[in-house]
Amino acid sequence: MRRVLHPTGQFDNHAKPYQHIEALPLAAALGAEIRGVNLAQVSEAQFVEIRDALYRHKMIFFRGQKITHAEHEAFSLGFGPFAEDAYTKGVPGHANVHPLIKEADDKSKMVFGEGWHTDSPFMPKPPAITALRSIEVPPFGGDTQWANSALALASLSPAYQKMIAGLRTHFSMRDVLASAQAGAEERDSPLGRLASTKHTGQLSEDLQRKVRGNFHPMVRTHPVTGEKALYLDGAYAIGIEGFDEFEAAPIIDYLANHLVQAAFTCRLRWEPDMLAIWDNRLCVHQAFNDYHGYRRELYRTTVVGEVPA
Repeated sequence: MRRVLHPTGQFDNHAKPYQHIEALPLAAALGAEIRGVNLAQVSEAQFVEIRDALYRHKMIFFRGQKITHAEHEAFSLGFGPFAEDAYTKGVPGHANVHPLIKEADDKSKMVFGEGWHTDSPFMPKPPAITALRSIEVPPFGGDTQWANSALALASLSPAYQKMIAGLRTHFSMRDVLASAQAGAEERDSPLGRLASTKHTGQLSEDLQRKVRGNFHPMVRTHPVTGEKALYLDGAYAIGIEGFDEFEAAPIIDYLANHLVQAAFTCRLRWEPDMLAIWDNRLCVHQAFNDYHGYRRELYRTTVVGEVPA
């Protein structure tokens, strides 16, 4: 039986009384809408408060932002240099703005971003921050959900926290690659290109290094706030350093399920011209493949992180 938690009092998602923006909390566990900002013309004072709100709420979002690819890039660069994108190529003229498009006729059994995960933790320096912008969304479905991994860690018993404090998670693209080969249509899309590898005799060196992956602390410390968070997910975590597969599996399974309990989550219903930003060091997220027959067009940027510690 899974322990169901209602972590009242363990996390305060109230908004601060900002001077240059307005923050409206989305859920008790995390998330906030930011108002009073034009992302094409963000002042320095506004950006300072936006960054503070991001670290406080883990994910934030803005409505009604008709910004260009260049403006998307410029805003993202305020958080740091761009990260290598593990899956996609940028749009022409904007190498760091990556299209995430699912066409209406795509009958794939999976969608890019499905399954709870933190972005590309199999990289040596996983992305710190992701900024995702919507252009076209289905009339229903296609939501994104986030879970507060700092709150999940704090909700573990002291003994369990002590047990995992020094462990290192093995992250790999292995299982996502296998799922794409089995369930995605072969087409010019992130998952479609992965699906096409099932016909090749050997993976490219680039894919091989992502399958080999990297080991990162299971409990990581945020480099700015000092907050500790559970760094593990159900999509990319395949092992624990020093453990054999059978020893690691029940720990990973328990924590991956613990992390995404309903009380730790928020859910966003996308609209056109919306921008959502989240800190991959403090939360995990997932997309839903529940809008067959409709087109969904989004673009993302990712900001490089540090080696997790």
